[in-house]
Amino acid sequence: MTPERLGQHFLDVRWRERIAHAIFGLGAATPAAQPHKSSGLWIEIGAGHGEMTAILSQHASRVIAIELDATLVERLRETTAALGNVAVVSGNVLELDFAELADDSDLGGESGTRFHVYGNLPYYISSPIVHRLFDNPARVASAFIVVQREVAERIAASPGHREYGYFSAFTQFYSRPEILLRIPPGAFHPPPQVHSALVALRPPGGRANLQVHDDCAFLKFLKVCFAHKRKTLRNNLRALLSSVEAQESMLQTGLAADARAEQLTLAQFARLFANISNTDR
Repeated sequence: MTPERLGQHFLDVRWRERIAHAIFGLGAATPAAQPHKSSGLWIEIGAGHGEMTAILSQHASRVIAIELDATLVERLRETTAALGNVAVVSGNVLELDFAELADDSDLGGESGTRFHVYGNLPYYISSPIVHRLFDNPARVASAFIVVQREVAERIAASPGHREYGYFSAFTQFYSRPEILLRIPPGAFHPPPQVHSALVALRPPGGRANLQVHDDCAFLKFLKVCFAHKRKTLRNNLRALLSSVEAQESMLQTGLAADARAEQLTLAQFARLFANISNTDR
């Protein structure tokens, strides 16, 4: 399978430098005689030819580079061998456990290690990868992802904005998203047909200040709330409650009867979730 069919678009050197500066606040390359290796473990998603891998290795104590394309894996192992702190893992990121990789002693890991993530994500699976990333939220120190610009805008959207939806709420539950760079198609080879952006995901997100005791149940609740964006929240909640019960819960938590999910903050969702969960029906 070719890189194009895998959704791979490789960044040119100038944009790699800009991304490195945005992530580390430094130039892309630290002099080899004085490597700056103070930012711990980094896991790279889709290492490709290894250009960003080399940059990460100069700032990280250890790098785990994930690559799916078998034609690139062996070349990647050859080009990173001299770096001394890079382990290449062949596999599908959606089938790998980030925490297990970080803990793997064969990859130089120690149990409980927190990790940073960098990835130039294939556009067609950006959302599943971000969901996979936060399977172990306590272990994620930070993440920096290159995604389609529209995806970046959805991730960072605030309540009340058109782009705000379940994916926004999910990501903001676990992190504080920030769009660091907007990247044109010409920054890549081959050029994609879309604009891209570099997004920082820095924990903790809203979860740290919310009294949510069951992440899985709360996220399922958010999916119900956002299920039909053109409907009012009360109508969406009919998947869980009667219309009267839904309206009562909304009023008890200070929400208007005609409120829509895209208007609510995470704190408002958490209060509504608690009200519904604590009421016998």
